[in-house]
Amino acid sequence: MIAEQLFKPKSIVVVGASNDITKPGGKVVKHIVDGKFQGPVYTVNPKEDTIQGIPCYRNVHELPQVDLAVIAVAAKYAPEAVEVLTQEKGTRAIIVISAGFGEEGPEGKALEKRLLDACNAVGAALIGPNCTGVLTPWHHSIFSGPMPELDPHGCDFITGSGATGVFILEAAIPAGLRFASVFAVGNSAQLGVEEILEHMDETFDPEKSSRVKLLYIENIHNPQKLLKHAQSLIKKGCRIAAVKAGSSEAGSRAASSHTGALASSDVAVDALFRKAGIVRCYGRQDLLTVASIFQSQELKGKNIAIITHAGGPAVMLTDALSKAGLNVPKIDPVKAAPLKEQLYNGSSVANPIDFLATGTAEQLGKIIDACNNDFDEIDAMVVIFGTPGLVRIFDVYRLLDEKMKTTKKPIYPVLPAVVTAREELEEFLSKNHVNFPDEVVFGSALGRVAHTPRPDTDEVSLEGVDQAAIRKVIESNPDGYLAPDQIQVLLDSCGVPRAGEAVVKTADDAAAAAKELGYPLVMKVVGPVHKSDVGGVVLNVKDEATVRAEFGRMIKIKDTTAILMQPMLSGTEIFAGVKYEPKFGHMILCGLGGIFIEVLKDVQTGLAPVTAKAAKGMIERLKGYKILQGVRGQEGVNIEAFAHVVECLSKLVAVAPEIQEMDINPLLGNAKQVVAVDARIRIAK
Repeated sequence: MIAEQLFKPKSIVVVGASNDITKPGGKVVKHIVDGKFQGPVYTVNPKEDTIQGIPCYRNVHELPQVDLAVIAVAAKYAPEAVEVLTQEKGTRAIIVISAGFGEEGPEGKALEKRLLDACNAVGAALIGPNCTGVLTPWHHSIFSGPMPELDPHGCDFITGSGATGVFILEAAIPAGLRFASVFAVGNSAQLGVEEILEHMDETFDPEKSSRVKLLYIENIHNPQKLLKHAQSLIKKGCRIAAVKAGSSEAGSRAASSHTGALASSDVAVDALFRKAGIVRCYGRQDLLTVASIFQSQELKGKNIAIITHAGGPAVMLTDALSKAGLNVPKIDPVKAAPLKEQLYNGSSVANPIDFLATGTAEQLGKIIDACNNDFDEIDAMVVIFGTPGLVRIFDVYRLLDEKMKTTKKPIYPVLPAVVTAREELEEFLSKNHVNFPDEVVFGSALGRVAHTPRPDTDEVSLEGVDQAAIRKVIESNPDGYLAPDQIQVLLDSCGVPRAGEAVVKTADDAAAAAKELGYPLVMKVVGPVHKSDVGGVVLNVKDEATVRAEFGRMIKIKDTTAILMQPMLSGTEIFAGVKYEPKFGHMILCGLGGIFIEVLKDVQTGLAPVTAKAAKGMIERLKGYKILQGVRGQEGVNIEAFAHVVECLSKLVAVAPEIQEMDINPLLGNAKQVVAVDARIRIAK
């Protein structure tokens, strides 16, 4: 639990305060005073008697007891000030806006550690260092601008970058987005994005707390904490959107398995956000667009009506919505006929509903009413309306305001005339509305919001899993890749169906195994990483002579230790695997198998534990899902059986967390079954 003094201090001191409001120490004093903080405000500066009309102390030793301190002095002076405040002045909340700490090398890290140690010793909350501050209805302990007018129904915004936070606010305020609080956590020496979100979860008040959370994250220090509290908040009725910057850093990591190559830390972020129910965004404008959608009436359905007086934007929006998995359905012409009679000649009511550049506010109202009351297939409306500046359009935006407050279906305003209709737009936004100035950004964002699932349960039963057999294999083997017979035990123990097989080391054993397994056969080398690259796979072996000849050739291949023999099976090649990602845990992957996994990289990822429902959702999101369903007369794959295998891997790593990488490639799937043909497992204890 974070010290309450960070959120509702009874007194505040600014150490390094200034009369110069172009300096951080001066601007933060001004913001605290302008924000009408209700308690005493103290300032510290050895060179001043008063700061902006407030009596000034020469040093922190002279201060009375104080709840919250904002530190705006050079980094080398900050630790001593914090030590005095926490040990002698009862200060239990510290905001260090100064830079020059962990972000600048070993000396800065040592200073940062002193700050952290001083706060931890007394249970004080520490924000920063190297941050812009905190903005809440209670106190405005922040030096940056712009300063949004706070609204309890606005967004809670937590940012790991002060500068990025500033730029997001710069774009958000003109678009009508409202804020309830802003937390810039800087270096996150103690409190980061996860901890602030945790506090918001633990103190959530369904009557008073904001239901929209926006996150800008550069480093996820505690993925499990983020997952837990995001899930909890969303289940309480909140909606969360986040930008995770730095997505390209891990993609080139070398790995010896498909899962290792395909499952980077950024893939883990995707899986984490999906599991939590967080809408992932990819830039500042994208984040603000999603936030604005959150503050609009909730979309229930996928069918969108586009109402426009400009053809081009409607076409681009139609494309964007379609690519995002939403529908712009054609409206029944019989139902639409009465509406068309009320519009000018040349208007179209097919959807997009184009009522021409000469269309009026009255006509817009009739279109909205028809979509709301008469067109049952429509779930929401997008209204595109701007002006070339020839006439004023106050009447249009006032009608739009009225309709947005009374219709049962959501209306999303795309109002691109931000210059020529500036006054009209400002009046519209002042009535607690938002604007989506770019229809393509909006369409993409709306699709992601609509397709981000609500958090799933994490309950996965281990009933039927032979935990003792799994632990025996793990504990009796050294780190590294497991032998085929050990892999067989693990697959059998967690419930993954597999093909019959034998591992042989002599030609006579190969001949005997072939007789028992039955022809035709597959023979594969045991040892080399990529068997097919070294001629280590032979298909459709039909007689003993071929078995002996191929054994003699294959056993001589470099690094080969034995030959794996299996009956030939038919079906579609699919894939399932596991990758352990530090801090995040195990990722479970599935996709198309064989060479397609390398060429197409059509893979979906879930963060363990993965339920049967989540596993099926992963499969359904594959781009090649229609192939798995069966196309053009080709037999499909049993989706339930495929999902069962994916769920089994989640159960396996729950019992054997030492598994670092695992490939089952291929799985062979047909309409009746899904069978593991080949697998590799690497463990590290």
